[in-house]
Amino acid sequence: MDMTRNYFELFDLEPGFDVDQALLSERYRALQKQWHPDRFAHLSERERRLAVQYTAHINEALATLKSPLRRAQYLLLLAGRDTHGESGAQLDPMFLMQQMELRERLAQASDHADPESELDTLREQADAELRSLLAEFVSLFSHQDLDGAEKVVRKLQFVTKLHKEIELLEDRLLDD
Repeated sequence: MDMTRNYFELFDLEPGFDVDQALLSERYRALQKQWHPDRFAHLSERERRLAVQYTAHINEALATLKSPLRRAQYLLLLAGRDTHGESGAQLDPMFLMQQMELRERLAQASDHADPESELDTLREQADAELRSLLAEFVSLFSHQDLDGAEKVVRKLQFVTKLHKEIELLEDRLLDD
């Protein structure tokens, strides 16, 4: 296996934001079957270690291509933009203010008269924002506006984190 190939090449998929998830899963299972470490148990230590490395690479590629945020980040990385580090790009102050307000509401959701309803509302807002940002990313990226696409990915990071925090609070409330 050539681990220098990008994740799209690894799964024999066209590079782009829209990925056929069923086809991705099918090709993942085929690669897992081919490179599963158990198939190399009778071979040398080096070959077993390589099989483990290949499997880890395949798993990372799958996780990246399944996640809309990670897929967008990866597309930008392939285009020479690393969105994982600090950025000098300023985010829209209105967006940041909105995120602060949503996080305040989330922090107070447990004390709300109807916490489940409040979380449903917050989740719906986060879902709508995610859909909007993903559509904006696709448009900007397809028009080679990498600066704009990078700013959208930075916003996606905020909204995705908020979405996960909402899910965690929902889980905690259900456990109580």
